[in-house]
Amino acid sequence: MATTTSPQPTASIDAQKARLLVRFTPTSDMTNDQYDETMRRLEKSGDWMPDGLEFHVAFRSAGDFRVSEIWDSREQLDAFSDRLMPVLKDVGIELSGQPEVLEIHNLVTR
Repeated sequence: MATTTSPQPTASIDAQKARLLVRFTPTSDMTNDQYDETMRRLEKSGDWMPDGLEFHVAFRSAGDFRVSEIWDSREQLDAFSDRLMPVLKDVGIELSGQPEVLEIHNLVTR
């Protein structure tokens, strides 16, 4: 008689691997074109995909552009920020303040 196994349960990623949720809030006048140009420049310079970046999502919420990321460490985030900020300035993107940085307790993926 053959046996079957159930699908594996949803994986839980160790919080030691993915430690920070970072939420960027550009000023409300940021455009999709500005975001796309930023990504092109980062890719062309070899700065994309940066070490330590686990996840990146860009979206609109209530008409405003938002970016959220998951980083392995604050040090890796800071190192990338040093390369990112001049590109954002050159493209005309201003952040409404410092990004919100939250420690991740648990991350579940499918």
